[in-house]
Amino acid sequence: MIIFDLRCAPAGHVFEAWFGSSADYEDQRGRGLVACPVCGSAEVAKAPMAPAVPAKSNAAPASHFSAAPEQVKAMMAAAAAVQKQLLATSESVGERFADEARAIHLGEADRRPIHGRATRAEAESLIDEGIPVAPLLFPVAEPGTEN
Repeated sequence: MIIFDLRCAPAGHVFEAWFGSSADYEDQRGRGLVACPVCGSAEVAKAPMAPAVPAKSNAAPASHFSAAPEQVKAMMAAAAAVQKQLLATSESVGERFADEARAIHLGEADRRPIHGRATRAEAESLIDEGIPVAPLLFPVAEPGTEN
């Protein structure tokens, strides 16, 4: 696992993201799967990171995150399990997500948990209207396909 500090272009939010490799980061970013957790923007780039400099030449580098790789894998698996449960207990509305979320918010549709797809502009519009939305942590396969 590799940790990158990322910064969204529109608002300058800085956040950490974990990837299997630099190539995984580039692939996910290229497919629009990397987004700012604060504003949802997919316009993100690596932010400058301070190098870990050991106090002595024979000392281990200081780390701001002390979890072992096994712990990180366990935390990622737990987060994936939570997302899977949330998806199983919500209705998939596909490309109608923005319209359905708006209708629920306005009381024009039954209040229920939903998930689906929205463009960045649609998500920003929902947020501007005070409608709570959040991106999923992990990509979801389209119906009839596999990841």
